[in-house]
This record gives sequence, C-alpha cells and structure tokens, in this order.
Amino acid sequence: MSMSAEEVLAEIGPVQEILDEHDGIVNVIDTTDGNIMLSLDGGCNGCSSTPMTAMQIYYSLKKLDRINDVIFVNGELPEYMRTFIDQKMAKEAESSAENNSDEDEPQGEIV
Repeated sequence: MSMSAEEVLAEIGPVQEILDEHDGIVNVIDTTDGNIMLSLDGGCNGCSSTPMTAMQIYYSLKKLDRINDVIFVNGELPEYMRTFIDQKMAKEAESSAENNSDEDEPQGEIV
C-alpha cells in the first residue's frame, strides 16, 4: 500500500520542525509500492548536517511496516549510514522479539 506525500511528511515528525527553522525542504518525489523517493532541498543544499538529517528521516520511515525502501535521489544518505541504521533496526527487532518471548515465561522471584 502506497503512502501519500502528506503521510510521508507527517511521519518524519520532529525533523520537519528543524528543517523549517533552517529553510530545509523535503521533496517527496514518489511513493510507489512502499518505495519512498525523496530529495532534501532548500537550506539542505550544501549543509554539513544533511547526511544526519537524511539518516533521521530514513530511520523514521523504515520503522513503518508498509515502507520497503527510502531512496534519497541526490545521494544525501551515504551507504555506510544506511547500513548502520539497518543493522541497528535488526538488533532492535531481535531485542524486541526476545523481550516478547520472555513475557511468556514465568518470572523468577527477586530476593
């Protein structure tokens, strides 16, 4: 199921507030089949914080079940950052699964 551009922008949440303060613009180019194509423009052009901004947006959107991929068409998110986030999310999912399985087991008494 595709998301509208408005839904994508709503999901990036607090990042948008910071972008607004710095004249940054997130352009949603395409949302077909859960593959979100974005560009960071305006105040983001030439800004040294753009990769961190892209990383925050990528992380926020990739947490959603209906998102397959987030692509920054101007290369704002370096591959090593994408890999780092993917690994972090895999560890979070693993930890969450372990915590959920612990709930099924009887808890020991704390003395």
